Amino acid sequence: MHDWLRTVYYILIDILGSLSVSPRMILLLLPMLLLVEVPLMALTLTGILKWYARQEPRVSDLPLSRRCPSVSCIITCYGEGNAIRSTILTLKEQLYRGHMEIIAVIDGANANAHTYQAALDCVREFQGCENRTLVLLPKWQRGGRVSTLNAGLSAATGEIVMNADGDTSFDNNMIDEIVACFDDPNIPAVGGALRVRNLQAGLLTRMQGIEYMISMQGGKTGLSEWNLINNISGAFGAFRRDFLRQIGGWDTHTAEDLDLTLRIKHYLKRHPSLKIGFAPKAIGHTDAPSDLVTLAKQRLRWDGDLLFLYLRKHKLSLTPRILGWKTFLFTLVYGVAQNVVLPLLVMGYTWWLIFSYPSQFVMALMLCLYLVYLFLTLINFLVFLLAISERPRADLRLLPWLCLYPVYTLLMRLWCAVALLNEIFRRGHEESSMAPWWVLKRGNKF
Repeated sequence: MHDWLRTVYYILIDILGSLSVSPRMILLLLPMLLLVEVPLMALTLTGILKWYARQEPRVSDLPLSRRCPSVSCIITCYGEGNAIRSTILTLKEQLYRGHMEIIAVIDGANANAHTYQAALDCVREFQGCENRTLVLLPKWQRGGRVSTLNAGLSAATGEIVMNADGDTSFDNNMIDEIVACFDDPNIPAVGGALRVRNLQAGLLTRMQGIEYMISMQGGKTGLSEWNLINNISGAFGAFRRDFLRQIGGWDTHTAEDLDLTLRIKHYLKRHPSLKIGFAPKAIGHTDAPSDLVTLAKQRLRWDGDLLFLYLRKHKLSLTPRILGWKTFLFTLVYGVAQNVVLPLLVMGYTWWLIFSYPSQFVMALMLCLYLVYLFLTLINFLVFLLAISERPRADLRLLPWLCLYPVYTLLMRLWCAVALLNEIFRRGHEESSMAPWWVLKRGNKF
């Protein structure tokens, strides 16, 4: 064992030495890192710096009535039980001065009587509450997430419509931050930042907490500066009501959030002034899966849906004639190549290494990749901490856990390949828990 470790050490030193003196060796060993991930990181970091440079006390020139439009918040409720109380009450307690209409849509209210009762118990909290209205909309027959969202949209009266999951709570300045983005008349949709609420539940939740900070909050902050935001989360997003109704609301099938984002992007070529915004300081908190089985099931759905949407449902719209060249190239590289092709290549490359080379070389190469990704993770985390984080002292406690994050990302990428294969061979999107089977069957087949 001692000799094996010594061999690994010497091979690692040799690889690192070769990388330090030969750019060609870097390209040979780390082609996807240089061609895909480093440009994305550069794009994101420059976007974050651009966003940070213009942060200052913000006073809009628009009239007060435009800065406080009415907001309808659609809460999708299914089996959350008493957890929906925190969602409803954190919306009620927003500092926003305008009128807020909180629409709690209870899907399958017959079977989820405890969730419906928890929503009913919140009604008394709104008695005598100025500028806050609670609307309960029970759907006695379960129709699924999309049906719930569209039911809420049909009842919404606010100029701005926000969607939220029934187990998501919010900072009390969230609506102010979201609405401020809509001061720009060219922005029809805005994403909010999600954080992991149950960070202390275990190792997996800490890894997901770092992932949400770096990839979701930090990454979307940077990409939104170039109008290249990849997705408005289904757990937390806001839209102009008239625009959302004009494009037909949410559509059947899974991953309705990415589907809606892609449909909005279809208008970018025809209306180049349109922008999809992101509010880094509008914070929502959600519980992440704390056990491996639940996390694996979640990512099986998330990652498999990427292939379904990009290469099945929206394959005909992946053209510069519809998206424009900038959005088309970004979607092709960082939507299709990075999220669909790269995980399959990583899985194939990993198995090829294991069966083609001695274990010492494989371990040394993996350690080299680990050190490279740890360095990049550290840069991303520090930039997020210094430029974006609204609670840097709390986030700093995750710093010691960064050493495990590259391992987590590799495992998630390998599992992503499994999810993609599940979608290719088994059409996994048709087994989604987001809607009853009979609803999914009635949707168009792609």
